[in-house]
Formats: sequence, C-alpha cells, structure tokens
Amino acid sequence: MTDVVDVETRSRMMSNIRSKNTSPELLIRKALHARGFRFRVHAKNLPGTPDLVLPKYKAAVFIHGCFWHGHHCSYFKVPQTRQAFWLEKIGKNQVRDAHQIAALRALNWRVLIIWECAVRSMKKQETPLLIDQIVFWLLQGSEFAQINETHLESVCSQTVSVTTSKV
Repeated sequence: MTDVVDVETRSRMMSNIRSKNTSPELLIRKALHARGFRFRVHAKNLPGTPDLVLPKYKAAVFIHGCFWHGHHCSYFKVPQTRQAFWLEKIGKNQVRDAHQIAALRALNWRVLIIWECAVRSMKKQETPLLIDQIVFWLLQGSEFAQINETHLESVCSQTVSVTTSKV
C-alpha cells in the first residue's frame, strides 16, 4: 500500500515527533510522582540521557517508542516506502540503545526499558498494573528489565550484549 500523503508532508510529520516529554513519558512521570517517587528527567550526565533517573534506587528508566526502537509488537510495522532507509535507521537505534545500556550497567546503574505498547495497554485497561510493575522493579528488581504490553521481563545478567538483528 502506498503512502496516503506526499513525501514532503510525511517528512514534516515525522520530523515533528518529539523525543522528549512524550505523552507516554508524561503519563509515567505523573503516576510515579503521585506514588511519592522523586526523579530527575533527561539526565545529560548519564549515557543515553535516560528519560527518568532515580538516584536513590540507582535506576535509569527509558520509555521507548515501539516504532523508533524496533520493538517486535503489534505497534511496530516497517513502512512500505523507503524500507531500506527505515531498517537501517531503526537498526542503528537498536545498536546505540544496547551500547548505552551497557555503558550504564558498567557504571552500576540499573536499567528499565518501558515500551510504548505497555503504556498504551495501561491506558486502555485503566489499571495501575504498569505502575505497580515499575514500582516493584524499583524496589526489588534486577539490574536490567523491560516492560512490554504483556509483562515485566527481568534479565539478571550483569551485561547486556550488543546484537545487531534485522528488524
């Protein structure tokens, strides 16, 4: 299927997508703050500039968009136009993400990735399940974990391997 808008319009639309203060990020921040957690946002002094940093828990939280970071879920779809460009761009994002996580782990920071699909499913269900999972991870979780639309996935290894896979 071809794109419904011209190339210039699509380019303008894609360039207007924010990388900071996105609606999923604001939703998570508001909910964690309401539960009494205090954090810094977009700490430039840490690798990858995490979306949330909770120094008390030595925890860095990234809220990743499923499209931009190539998450294999129902919200990710490779565009029909310029597929090679998008696969390369998303692949580079994944490699950069892995390097940033490894750098944070080397500094003994715990890392949590919250995928956009998890936030979307939380909004649909109107439940605090996602926030409960984040709080659980903050209080007693592993060194590295991800939350997707179905569950919290903990990885207890000390390092995160850098892998390059086709999206």
